[in-house]
Amino acid sequence: MTPNPQSQKYLRTKVLTATAEQLQLMLFDGAIRFSEQARVALQNKSFEQSYQLLTKTAAIVNQLICGLRDDVAPDLCKKLKGLYTYAYKKIVDANINHHMESLEEAIGILKYQRETWVMLLEQLTKTKAAAAASQIPIPGPDPRMEATISMQG
Repeated sequence: MTPNPQSQKYLRTKVLTATAEQLQLMLFDGAIRFSEQARVALQNKSFEQSYQLLTKTAAIVNQLICGLRDDVAPDLCKKLKGLYTYAYKKIVDANINHHMESLEEAIGILKYQRETWVMLLEQLTKTKAAAAASQIPIPGPDPRMEATISMQG
């Protein structure tokens, strides 16, 4: 199946214009999508297809590991690196030994991390919006308007 040139163009534009936070979310989405497709392939005993899909999933999880910035939050990065490495090992186990349980565990980790990332993005959006709103200069009431407004009807 050859990719649609229009969808490839769209995806390229989406990736090139995405923020770092959105790219991270795209990685989670891709890893989950490929691993769920691999689940179906494993159930159908289509091992060549599951191999290709799990190899893509493993590459994305590896990118998640490599994208961690130890200089920003060393303790958090150490924990995430351990979690992602564990998920990576489960994906490899599912790929080599066709263990559905390993794949299910990896999918669960990826989905949980995606949900966490979405909550973080929502919080970040609220924080950025509040900071931007506080920078808007709001003028005080105009004395001419106050003179024309009567509370007595």
